[in-house]
Amino acid sequence: MATVDVEDESILASIFKDSFPDKWRDNPDFAAYLSELSSYGVEKLTREPERLAEERAQILQQTRELAFSNYKTFIRTADCTKEIYRDFGRVEGSVSRLLDKLPSFGEKCRAFVTEAEEIGVSRRMNSLTLNRHTEILEILEIPQLMDTCVRNGYYEEALELAAYVKRLEKKHSSLPVIQGIVHEVRQSAQLMLNQLLQQLRSNAQLPICLRVIGYLRRMDVFTEAELRVKFLQARGTWLHSILSAVPEEDPYFHITKTIEACRVHLFDIITQYRAIFSDEDPLLPPGGQAVNEGAIFHGWVVQKVSEFLETLDRDLHRGVGGRLDSLLGQCMYFGLSFSRVGADFRGQLAPMFQRVAIETFCRAVEEAVAKLQEDMNLYTLISMPTMMGSSIPPVMPSTQPGTLQPPMTLLDFPPLACFLNNILAAFNDLRLCCPVALAQDVTQCLEGALLKVTRLILAFQRAEETAFSTRERELFVQFCCAFAEDMVPFLNRCLQVLFPPAQIALILGIPPTQVHKYSSLGCINISTILQPLELILPKKEVLPTVADLASDLDSTVPSDPHIEPAPSPRQDLSLPQPEAPLSLSIAPGTEEGASPQTRAEAPLP
Repeated sequence: MATVDVEDESILASIFKDSFPDKWRDNPDFAAYLSELSSYGVEKLTREPERLAEERAQILQQTRELAFSNYKTFIRTADCTKEIYRDFGRVEGSVSRLLDKLPSFGEKCRAFVTEAEEIGVSRRMNSLTLNRHTEILEILEIPQLMDTCVRNGYYEEALELAAYVKRLEKKHSSLPVIQGIVHEVRQSAQLMLNQLLQQLRSNAQLPICLRVIGYLRRMDVFTEAELRVKFLQARGTWLHSILSAVPEEDPYFHITKTIEACRVHLFDIITQYRAIFSDEDPLLPPGGQAVNEGAIFHGWVVQKVSEFLETLDRDLHRGVGGRLDSLLGQCMYFGLSFSRVGADFRGQLAPMFQRVAIETFCRAVEEAVAKLQEDMNLYTLISMPTMMGSSIPPVMPSTQPGTLQPPMTLLDFPPLACFLNNILAAFNDLRLCCPVALAQDVTQCLEGALLKVTRLILAFQRAEETAFSTRERELFVQFCCAFAEDMVPFLNRCLQVLFPPAQIALILGIPPTQVHKYSSLGCINISTILQPLELILPKKEVLPTVADLASDLDSTVPSDPHIEPAPSPRQDLSLPQPEAPLSLSIAPGTEEGASPQTRAEAPLP
């Protein structure tokens, strides 16, 4: 496109001066005409305005003719232009609105594409799920199947399902469905664990215990040491339930049933434990520190034995009557059976039975002294035409070995006879369970009781002496002589039958004649008891000493047909006792001035 150069522009400026419009500069026709005009000569230039005027007039004429002949076209063109203008306005508005909505439309299109992709992925997953429907259904039904197996006792299948779920968890731990399945299976596994432990808390035999422990080991919820503790705890709970069901109203019935239950069931538990768990190798936990498995088992056995001994001690203190020997035999058999499993506790039984035996004996002796005190408060010396003891025909010596005949002269003095009866009853109860270790305690208890009797006699003398007649004084002296010469030596002989000096000497490793040197050891000190009565008792030439009594008894016991010879000593059993010792009794209802009835009481069982 031709443009006006600087030179032409200066020419135009000089020709047209101020009438040269700026828009002509950019018109290419103007530039071409200006170039053509520049090439004209003078003549041509002078004719150029006329030519231009003619050409202008011609063009105007043509325009008029064109307008006249085509005015309808121009009108239609104007109308069309106007319509086009309006249409373009509407199009422009629509385009503007379209441009405003294009961003949101683009976002929706992108969202549609994304949703379409997700639908496509979901469809593919649904197709895959449909193809794997059977396998997926089996996996989803694992918790229900696990629960069914556990509740029906199919523990083998339940363990296999639990192991399969563990493998699934390792491979797909991030999947929520797998996490839910694992959680439900763990709940079923906990239920199975509770059921297995509950079986151990029931009357389970060895095969059941072996199977349960095998399941617990496969579950891998306890270490080996914890498994042993759980087993002992569960079996201990079952044993405790058995012992709790024993009625406690009767102490003897309760302790005998407890002994039987402990002997049978506790021995079974120990046997089951040793059959299930091996004691050869020490347990090594992950930390590397060895666990003393023997301490676990030993501690549990010691605890159960201690609980049994506490129950035994409690029932013994409640009182078992005269059946202490039967109870001791059952306990010894119980301890003997446990010696086969290395849990012999018989050595702990002796102190308990010794304590109960001496407490029972001392209580009976105290009651006898209290009864004597009551009798002495009501007793009155009366003049009897004949001595009751001398009026009774002599009793033939019993041919039964190990028996002693009570002095019949005591029937003349009812308080002493009743006191002797009570003491003999205490001896009869003691002989059922009479360990050698009680020799000193029994002797001291009897000595103390006889000293109290001596003080009661002196108190009776001080209270009644001023009112004594000559006959009553003689009777009181005879009363004291019967106590000193008949009852005290007889009780000493009974004591030495219960605790033979030969047996005590054999245990101590000394000659039998030296036993009397050990004070209060199977022989009471007669001189100490009778010393307060020296002023009342008639003088005698020679009073036998304790040593003489011991020597005489040691020399006569083996040959006396009425006293059983001392057998070989036993460590923890009762000493030989008389089979049926006689006791002396006074019939009730004796009144002052009347002769009291006498009878030989039947032997105590």
